[in-house]
Amino acid sequence: MDNKKLVPYLSPEAAFALSTGTAIGWGSFVVTGNLYLAQAGPLGSVLGMLVGMVIMLLIARNYHYMMNRYPGPGGAYTYMANTFGYDNAFLNAWLLLLAYVAMFWANATSLPLFARYFIGDFFRFGHIYSLLGTEVYLGEGLLSAFAILLAGILCMKKGRLAAKVMVALVALFIGAIVFCFLAAMLKRDAGLHDFSPLMMPDQSMALQVLRIALISPWAFIGFENISHSSGEFSFPRNRSFRVMATAIVVTTILYICVILLSVTVWPSEFRAWPAYISNLGSMKGLDALPPFYAGNYYLGDVGVVLLALALLSLIVTSLIGNLVAISRLIYELAKEEVLFDRFAVLNTRCMPENALHLIVMLSLLIIPFLGRIAIGWIVDVNTVVAVIVYGFISAAAYRCAGKNGDRVERVTGMAGMVLMVGFGIVELFPAVFNTGSMATESYFLFMLWAILGIIFFRNVLVRDAARKFGKSIVVWIGFSALIFFMAQSWLHRANQDYTNTVVSNIYSYHNGTAPSSAYQYGEEEFIAKQMEGLKDYDTKRSSLVIALFLFSLWMIINNYSVVARRNRETEQELGATKELAGRDPLTGVKSKLAFTEREKEMDAAIEEGRADHFAVVVCDLNGVKRINDTKGHKAGDEYIRSASVLICNSFKRSPVFRIGGDEFVVILKGYDYEQRTAILEALDRQVEENIRTKQVIVSTGMADYRPGQDRKLKAVFERADALMYKRKRKLKEMGAVSRE
Repeated sequence: MDNKKLVPYLSPEAAFALSTGTAIGWGSFVVTGNLYLAQAGPLGSVLGMLVGMVIMLLIARNYHYMMNRYPGPGGAYTYMANTFGYDNAFLNAWLLLLAYVAMFWANATSLPLFARYFIGDFFRFGHIYSLLGTEVYLGEGLLSAFAILLAGILCMKKGRLAAKVMVALVALFIGAIVFCFLAAMLKRDAGLHDFSPLMMPDQSMALQVLRIALISPWAFIGFENISHSSGEFSFPRNRSFRVMATAIVVTTILYICVILLSVTVWPSEFRAWPAYISNLGSMKGLDALPPFYAGNYYLGDVGVVLLALALLSLIVTSLIGNLVAISRLIYELAKEEVLFDRFAVLNTRCMPENALHLIVMLSLLIIPFLGRIAIGWIVDVNTVVAVIVYGFISAAAYRCAGKNGDRVERVTGMAGMVLMVGFGIVELFPAVFNTGSMATESYFLFMLWAILGIIFFRNVLVRDAARKFGKSIVVWIGFSALIFFMAQSWLHRANQDYTNTVVSNIYSYHNGTAPSSAYQYGEEEFIAKQMEGLKDYDTKRSSLVIALFLFSLWMIINNYSVVARRNRETEQELGATKELAGRDPLTGVKSKLAFTEREKEMDAAIEEGRADHFAVVVCDLNGVKRINDTKGHKAGDEYIRSASVLICNSFKRSPVFRIGGDEFVVILKGYDYEQRTAILEALDRQVEENIRTKQVIVSTGMADYRPGQDRKLKAVFERADALMYKRKRKLKEMGAVSRE
């Protein structure tokens, strides 16, 4: 891993372009009909978008707060690691990777659709196969691959150039969309009341507005991607909220312009916009894109060209923006050793080139061979991903603000948490709330991604030399909850879809429109076969869910075993370290640290009235300093070791501590305590003999613990120490050399 760092290159304008260009993409043009207008009409959609804007401004405030506290390329990963720990950080990073990659792939595969609308079947050559209802062509795959390579090269070579391209393209699509909308408003004769019906009939206004507001995490996700580039700002980070807030407001205005533009006019065969919107699936060319139909109606070819350039700009800016976010997240994960450290290497231009290589190469291997429908299923999960990540960011802001006494961020953090929890409940329980904007298959894909997360987390645990991961059960609970809820939602939606198919088959049978093969059975037998098929369908999918859930449970247990084994190894290492620290390296007896710990234990026992009888012997060596000065420290060390052997041989059943250069302490218990006087007398006699033979001289002093009088071990030690000095003076009179 090198020492290069990401360099500042993002101006406020570039950061705004990065935020806006990632938040709004191909979907802003193609989903206005079936996702917004079909659910809430123009008024409900506009009100819902405004509510969503306010919610996203709250989330932006929380991002701003965390961005200024923990700057760096990791975004939510960094914020979670510093607030809730690395396990939580991994969960958020794993979800964000899915979201950014899904948006990157979605916009890459939208280019062939763009080509079909505006230049026909030019790229539809080299038919490969049909996948999930999508015809996969080599030509369209090459077009997507070219866009991916172009975006990758632009991001690898020079950050400032990519930023300038983003600014120019964002200015282009903002100008084009607003111009076409204003032109339509000025040219049409009718007022706003002719957008009728303003809401969908037979549904409450509040419910329609709520439906659109619930989509806001999906509609705006990407605005926060500048959090991954906060270390590359060329302006103060305290301006980040202004940048994100402006991006959110502008994105909202653009959505509203496209929504209203789509219902200003419609083909003559339809009496009103609801009929037009409901038949978009059968339309072709520009008729299938309401904003383009309106642009052509009011401005002719100029309107189509402007909106086509806007749409192409949206695609390119989303590609660049998501690629920047993914590469910075991968770069940070590699720095944290979640991914291989090769992805934390910066090139000569200080760009995370290896991280960019990873996502580009992975995309090139997958995108050309994956149907657009499958990509759409992946993108669908972004609603749930955004809700979870935004909820965690709000929780992090709430916690940090509480610790630092920041009242405003504490309020916005709590508000963001409450809102995202509410959104999450609605998304995870679509059967209860009759919502669920996700496709049936999206729930299954999300469940698989969660299972892959558990598998990958095991790899992280195994390679985690720093022991940062595996300390919290958040990952286990988080992934388990996602798997459980997604499995339940998938089962419900899949069974509901199949039930509708069965009902449709029975209805066709009664109408006489069923395939001829159906009529070889009688009515009762046909219905029985349909019900048997439904039961078999439910059994197979339930079995699959159970198998996947059991597998994920096994992986969780396996991961836990890795953590448990690692904890045991850590405890053993700590024990060995503690044992090493508790031993004096020169003599092998217990160290001063060990004596301090023993003193604390005995003081507690004395205070609680559970201390047994004991005595303390203080030993001090005579003449060590003179030996060091005249014969060297090696001889002095040997003298200390010999004294230690003498003391240990005398008090064989008691712990001996070396508490200083030439000082030892012995705590006598049991047999040594009972025989303390005889043992000490024998030691003193040996020392007196050593004076004559010029061997080791040890001055000793012993004191007994006095229950009810001594409050601390120190009191016993001090009495023994005083007696030791008396003994030292006596030995000196007998001819022993003192240490002075």
